[in-house]
Amino acid sequence: MLITIKNRAENLNVICLLAGTFLIDIGVNFTNSRFEKDVDEVISQANACGVKHILVTGTNVFESQKALELCLKYPQYLSCTVGVHPHDADHAAKNYLEVLESLASLPSVKAIGECGLDFNRNFSTPTNQKKIFTEQVKLAQHLQLPLFLHQRDAFKEWFEILTPYFTHVPFMVSHCFTGTEEELNLCLEANMYIGITGWICDERRGQGLRDIIEKIPLNRLLIETDAPYLTPRTIRPKPKSSRNEPKYLRYVVEEIARLTDYSEQDIIKNTSKNAQRVFGLGVKA
Repeated sequence: MLITIKNRAENLNVICLLAGTFLIDIGVNFTNSRFEKDVDEVISQANACGVKHILVTGTNVFESQKALELCLKYPQYLSCTVGVHPHDADHAAKNYLEVLESLASLPSVKAIGECGLDFNRNFSTPTNQKKIFTEQVKLAQHLQLPLFLHQRDAFKEWFEILTPYFTHVPFMVSHCFTGTEEELNLCLEANMYIGITGWICDERRGQGLRDIIEKIPLNRLLIETDAPYLTPRTIRPKPKSSRNEPKYLRYVVEEIARLTDYSEQDIIKNTSKNAQRVFGLGVKA
């Protein structure tokens, strides 16, 4: 095993998947302050639960640098994205693109992002969001790296910015997809990959996604926790902490299987293969 597991029986509060399972979590916010004290333990527990590779999400220049530092500590187990989230668009430094390009030259960096548009609360102005997003899309084209994409309440503008680049960027991933059937169809027609999180496990907020999950073909499906956010509501027994962790990725798999004709093993096999293809991962089961 890549990482030494300490006090496994004491620490794990979920029943892990059987040995030999090979899951890839394409989105974990390990630079979030909620992981400051125990990120090594969280990584160990994820590994014990069959999550054999994790992509750490970069959300601004500083967080992207932190993500890369963590990848350098676990180079065989972690990769990362580098980018500026729409929430941080107002605060992007003048040289942010140069810094991202420099970071992206390192082998642990597999995509540009998390980038996109978020008009839900407009933590940054829509004008700046569109500017910073467009610049990162062009950077992905220049570097020939995939895009790790965020979108909330801004689909029309988001899709319009991406349209000229559909055939010029290697891959696009609609991270944490929560859109409508029409939006899903447009994303699939554009050959995007669709990232599904614990949102699928929430019948209160996620019913719209639950109704259309079967329309995502296995060859376009990716799975992620988006930890520490979006803890699956289906975890039993309910964890004491509300913090989501990559060890809970199995619950996303289980819910997708419950809502579709796909078996859990088919979901695991195909999402891992898709992640390896999109992000150029050299990991092996």
